[in-house]
Amino acid sequence: MIVAPLLLAVLSTLALLVWSSRHLMIRKERREGFILTPEHAGPPATPPRLSVVVAAKDEAANIETCVRTMLAQDYPDFELIVCDDRSTDGTGDIVERLAAEDPRVRLLRITHLPEGWFGKNNAMQNGIAQASGEWICMIDADCRQTSPRTLATAMQYALDTQADLLSVLPQLEMKGFWENLVQPICGGVLIIWFHPDKVNNPQKPNAYANGAFILTSRATYEAIGTHAAVKDKLNEDMHLAALTKRKGLTLRVVRSQGLYLVRMYTSLEQIIRGWSRIFLGTFGTLKRLTATFAVLVIMGLVPWLSAAGGLSLAAAGASPWWWAAGVAGLAAVAAQVSVIARYYRISNGHGAFALLYPVSCTIALIAVTRSLLALRRGARVTWRNTSYTSTPQQ
Repeated sequence: MIVAPLLLAVLSTLALLVWSSRHLMIRKERREGFILTPEHAGPPATPPRLSVVVAAKDEAANIETCVRTMLAQDYPDFELIVCDDRSTDGTGDIVERLAAEDPRVRLLRITHLPEGWFGKNNAMQNGIAQASGEWICMIDADCRQTSPRTLATAMQYALDTQADLLSVLPQLEMKGFWENLVQPICGGVLIIWFHPDKVNNPQKPNAYANGAFILTSRATYEAIGTHAAVKDKLNEDMHLAALTKRKGLTLRVVRSQGLYLVRMYTSLEQIIRGWSRIFLGTFGTLKRLTATFAVLVIMGLVPWLSAAGGLSLAAAGASPWWWAAGVAGLAAVAAQVSVIARYYRISNGHGAFALLYPVSCTIALIAVTRSLLALRRGARVTWRNTSYTSTPQQ
């Protein structure tokens, strides 16, 4: 039988070629890729009024840091609206205390979730309706600004590039073992599908935004239908980005360094649950989730299986074709580990974790599998203690 070793050899060779091309991609990105930093120009000579809006549900552990670091911004004309979305942990009380200290802070208490709305979308809709800014900046409650120039540089960059909607990508803060191991890999899945070069190209349909920081003009926000257009969508940021492109408006994403940090999840359980929600909201269809699953298996696990199985069986006297599978698998593993090590370092992680890539890949596959199961008719998705009916994309 040569079918099994031949198939493994072919798939491993394919993986080898793809992983090798990733070295070229990383090299190009390091040489030509733009990163927004505190040294960028800004604020504009005539800064437009800016409203920063954040939805917070049970964020007592994060909200004070989020608010205080935002209030430290050097942007000359902005307000900060915090939408306390039915919190039960004192989030609103913390914001109320901060609002008494600084008149730029406004607290909006959300006590009711209307039928057909997801919590964050409803909170943002209400908060932005109260905003006075010509531009709207949407951030997450777990964001920590590490520079006082985030708003100034982002606004200047948006105006320089004539962006109607700009998403400034965060730097991930990773402290625990599982965060360092898995977070960059799951984030890398999104980068492959939504590379900034494609997202920033108006001729391509690829659309992506990260809700940790979205800056948009009020005119754009209203043109795409506000949050009412995405009221029942997970990952509303992705859908707002897609609507921006469909309307023929300018969408841009930009990597950042030294501006702000986000610590997404702190445990393995949170990582799996959180990324399954992200994958579901981002890909949303059986076709795209299945393709993501297949890519992770072929690119991530097949080379290791081919190397270990092929060389072992060949050494045991099985068909010589197993040597081909083993050698191809070993070459693909070497290419994979070298690329992932570089990627971990770019992501502020540890390159040594590349040797555990099969583990992180398996965890990502578990998250994708949970997303696939959520496509079942009547399936429920629970997030922030609220359960929603899954609505697959078309």
